[in-house]
Amino acid sequence: MTFAKKALIVGSLAVLAASGAASARERLNASGATFPDNIYSRWFSQLAKSGGPKVNYQSVGSGAGRKAFLDETVSFAASDDPISARDKAKVSRGVLQIPTVGGTIAIGYNKPGCTLKLTQKQAVSVFMGSISDWKDLGCAAGKITVAHRSDGSGTTAAFADSMQAFSKEWTLGTAKTLNWKVGVGGKGNEGVAGIIQTTPGSIGYVNQSYVKGAIKAAAVQNKAGQFVLPSFKSGQIALSGITVDADLAGTNPNPSASGAYPIATLTYLLVYRTGNGSKTDAIKQTINYMLSDKAQAQADDLDYVPLSEAIQAKAKAAVNKISN
Repeated sequence: MTFAKKALIVGSLAVLAASGAASARERLNASGATFPDNIYSRWFSQLAKSGGPKVNYQSVGSGAGRKAFLDETVSFAASDDPISARDKAKVSRGVLQIPTVGGTIAIGYNKPGCTLKLTQKQAVSVFMGSISDWKDLGCAAGKITVAHRSDGSGTTAAFADSMQAFSKEWTLGTAKTLNWKVGVGGKGNEGVAGIIQTTPGSIGYVNQSYVKGAIKAAAVQNKAGQFVLPSFKSGQIALSGITVDADLAGTNPNPSASGAYPIATLTYLLVYRTGNGSKTDAIKQTINYMLSDKAQAQADDLDYVPLSEAIQAKAKAAVNKISN
C-alpha cells in the first residue's frame, strides 16, 4: 500500500470519527415535567427535522426529572417547580434555571349537563374533600371523584400554591407530592386527564392543553371576583404579573389583575452551568430555539402562554452562561 493511499485511509477515518462525534453531540437526553410535554414535543420535533439536535425527552414528571438532573443522567431536566436551594447546592457543576413557557392549570371535570363555576373557597373544599357531592356545586347530585397526581409533580406544587393562597382550609402544603385526603392518583398530566376522561363525576387539575373530549374546564373566581376560564388571554394576564428573581424563578399564585385566570405557572429547564463538554453547543442551540420568537409564537396553538418579553430576554441571557 502506497503512502498516499495510507494517508487517504487515515484521513477518511479521521473524518468519519469527527462525523460520529458531531452526531453524538447532536443527541441529547432530557426528562421531567409533563405540563409542557405537548409543546416540547413539537419544538423538539421541529428542531430535529431542521437538522438541529435530536432531543429524547421523557415526560416523567418534575420530581423524576429533578432526580435525573441531580444524578447527572440527563443533559438537562424540566420542572414546573423552581429548584430548591437545598437541591441546587447538591449540583457541583452549578445550575442554570431557565423559564421556557407559561400556562394555566385548569380544574377539569367530567359532569355532563353541568357548567361549573367555582369560588376560590369551593375549589379548595373540593380538593380537601369537604365538598363531596356535585349538588353542593349547583350541579345534579352525585359523588365527586377527585383526580390528582400520584407522582412528584411541579404541576401539583403550582396548583397547591394557588390553593394555599385561596383559603386557609388548604392544609396540605405546597410540595411536589402531597398527602391527599381524598381522590384517585394518576401519573403525569396525561394520567390525571385519563381518569377524568373516563370517569363521569370526576374532577382534577391538568394543564389547559389536556382539556378535551369529555373534559371541560371550570370557571374559577379570581381575586377580582370574576369567574374566569383558562385561556391564552386570561393566562397571559395572570403571567404578566410575574417578575423573576436572580435564579429566574417567579410565581403569582393568586393574581389580582382583572381578567386573570387565577392558577397559572411558568415552567423551567434545569441546565448544568459547566461540564457540558461536547454537548454544550447542542444544548445552547436547543434552548435558544425554544426561546426564539418563532417557537414562542406557537404557544397559543397548543394552549400555552409565551414568555413575556422581559422574562424571555433574561432567559436568553442565561443560555450564554452555559459552558463546557
